[in-house]
Amino acid sequence: LKHAGVYHRAAVNIRWVNAEHVNDETVEKLLKGADGILVPGGFGDRGIEGKIRAIQYARENKIPYLGLCLGMQCAVIEFARNVAGLKGANSTEFDPDTSHPVIDLMPEQKDIDEKGGTMRLGVYPCKVIEGTKAYEAYKDELIYERHRHRYEFNNQYRELLTSKGLVLSGLSPDERLVEMIE
Repeated sequence: LKHAGVYHRAAVNIRWVNAEHVNDETVEKLLKGADGILVPGGFGDRGIEGKIRAIQYARENKIPYLGLCLGMQCAVIEFARNVAGLKGANSTEFDPDTSHPVIDLMPEQKDIDEKGGTMRLGVYPCKVIEGTKAYEAYKDELIYERHRHRYEFNNQYRELLTSKGLVLSGLSPDERLVEMIE
């Protein structure tokens, strides 16, 4: 963020917010006045519901939002719950028994017991879809971004979520994996 600010000759003031403190009662106080909200990557369920609530606040108040890795996954969960009406939508990382696993283990990960060295790790190509905000930002049809995860957008929900307005703005070259959403 600081580097982007330098590039654009803009001051970037970061207000760190502990997602464990974000809930319906505190979200307005904690996030009011923010010009943008970023949820970074990570693992585990610590603060997840606070992150999802912050994402909802950003969407409802038209505040620019950037979700990286886990942050994108949380945005899918928020959209599924609050726009598509999928009560209980979640990631199987946080709720293995969720009725709507909109984020799930990559198929090739499901039978792996030993987790060491098995993530989708490193630089991968991403096909950016023309006409999206991502394309506007990258100005290129093919980019390369780093990854470090084993959970992905569940394609069983692709048609439903896009019909409700979710934009898939970046895909793997074979279009099997959703890399970016808007």
